[in-house]
Amino acid sequence: MQSQEVDQRPAPASAGAAGPVVDVEQAEAALVEHYPRLVRLAYLVLPPRLGRSRRVLTAHALAQRALPGGRKQTSVIPAQSTGRDGDPGYAFLRLRVLRAALEAARPRRTLPRLSQLPPLLPQVWGLRLFPRSGGADELALDQRLSALSGPARAAYVLRGLEKLSDPDIRRILEAAEADEPDAALAEANGVPGQDALLSSPEYDPCSLQARPTDLMRRRQHTKAALAAAAALAVCGALVFMPGGGWGPDGAAAPLYAQNPAAQAALDPGKVTRVPPTAWQSAARTDFSVWPARGPLTGDKALLRRALAVWARPGETVRVSSTPGTQTGGPAGPPQLLYAGTVDGARVVILHDGLRIVRYAEPTDGTSGAALDFARVDGATGAEAGSLVLGRSDGNVRYLLAPWVEKAAARDLMKPGSAPTPLTVTGGVTTPLASPALQPGSCTSWNVLQLTDAWGTRLATDLGELVPAHLTAGRPGAPAEASGTDGLRTWAPFACSLAMERSAGVRSVNAWAFANQPLPEGSGSAGWLCTRAETWRGDGTAALAQFRTPGGAVGAVVAKGGDVPACGPRDPQVLAGVLWKSKTGAWYLLAAGSEGTASIHATGGVTARGQGQLLAVRAKQGAQADLKATLADGRQISGLH
Repeated sequence: MQSQEVDQRPAPASAGAAGPVVDVEQAEAALVEHYPRLVRLAYLVLPPRLGRSRRVLTAHALAQRALPGGRKQTSVIPAQSTGRDGDPGYAFLRLRVLRAALEAARPRRTLPRLSQLPPLLPQVWGLRLFPRSGGADELALDQRLSALSGPARAAYVLRGLEKLSDPDIRRILEAAEADEPDAALAEANGVPGQDALLSSPEYDPCSLQARPTDLMRRRQHTKAALAAAAALAVCGALVFMPGGGWGPDGAAAPLYAQNPAAQAALDPGKVTRVPPTAWQSAARTDFSVWPARGPLTGDKALLRRALAVWARPGETVRVSSTPGTQTGGPAGPPQLLYAGTVDGARVVILHDGLRIVRYAEPTDGTSGAALDFARVDGATGAEAGSLVLGRSDGNVRYLLAPWVEKAAARDLMKPGSAPTPLTVTGGVTTPLASPALQPGSCTSWNVLQLTDAWGTRLATDLGELVPAHLTAGRPGAPAEASGTDGLRTWAPFACSLAMERSAGVRSVNAWAFANQPLPEGSGSAGWLCTRAETWRGDGTAALAQFRTPGGAVGAVVAKGGDVPACGPRDPQVLAGVLWKSKTGAWYLLAAGSEGTASIHATGGVTARGQGQLLAVRAKQGAQADLKATLADGRQISGLH
């Protein structure tokens, strides 16, 4: 493979004499043939601070700009030995892409370069595009690459993706006008080589997932169009008047009441600020002892806008709440938990004793304010250990309780893998892949692992402000899911958590209640029940799940809403499933929890069995009603 000069500037002195030439037709052919690899190279070298969606568009823009202007031939500098089928056109384009990506990674000057600006083309309206989220290994590599300088990232990628030697990499970096190529190589040598991950879908900007930007803002109605036209006329009349940006109350609606209590609740100078060390001597571990953190806690204008929008959200404010959560204004001055900039938005998090309220506004412009509510009444310990600070590009950042000592990301589907430590700065974690934003098939489920003086706990993002606490064991006395037994219990059934998204879930417990020998000597199947408790009390969900021998994941076979089954008040459960053996025979399998004396099936299958297990021949598609008699004589019905 040859490295080639990428524009009309003279090659550096170290590049040597001019080599072969590449005309526009040859470069265009190389671009068509190697386009996916060039875009992947640009995506990996671009600075991670751009965000995954902008990196995707910028990588495509840099690859498309790599073609030289005009029709004349372009000289190529000699570099490494041949590779990529000895195509000088590819080497020419690679050097142009690399130089542009390195320019984008450099600090901005007074006038930014073209590669440092958002790309004019390609453009996507109404959608955010990003590659598929990877697992714990990809997350760890992404964090290591983000800590490298631009030239060091380029050196690492050229070695791992292009399979080049250090001398060849040094010559390419010099030709691309990288800063200190020797230092970049030394820095890249400090990161363990993971060549296979560089070719994984996590870093493929040509295989993308799409998510909407903001569906609410894209709904157009006749009244809205008329209102916009009227507003445009007013703005035209006021265009020469002084002022601009956020008003004192931001996106809040006009005042509709004046009283001392309401005014006190909206006074940024009266918000409660807990001292940083208060939690160390407090008798409780809940949100009331969280200190105020973030670099904007002293920005009274921001706090005033957040309080005003909370009390009177305007028509342009996107308001969301967990089920059963009131969205009214504060009764008095709330407690400030955080104020700062997160992923391109100014964020304020407040607590009024019963709710967590998150206000967010864009750092650029005055449209797109959001207000999110979540109930947290009675939260303590693990339930008050973290909050979702923001989500962006398929990732989530958390704000941690002051008593948390360590934080890590763990793939719940891989109980034997080690957790990936997360860097925590001012109580804020580095981003990790969010299962709440994971589209398509479920191949991993990242959870947050927190360690404090009381132990290690797991929590998962289910699309709300407060992550759900995960436990494992018999209802009424479950253990933390972070233990060895808990991780093994959850691993095959982690993807079932997707059914609990945006349901106001407080905690989810997994209980392996039975193992059942299968007919025809087919091994032993496992029965498990997961129960999701909510902050509001009702809306609980119990799922019976079944896993055959050797199965990677379990399957939900029955469920119940607002039932006592699998819960601490009634730790009993009964469920059944139709199962097909290797010989093609169908069976009705049923299992009850410990303490089940007998099981009775009626309807499409009539059978009775003693003990907590039942296995009888059945017809394909048969439907049966299950009932069980407990050892104390009480009867229970099966989940449906």
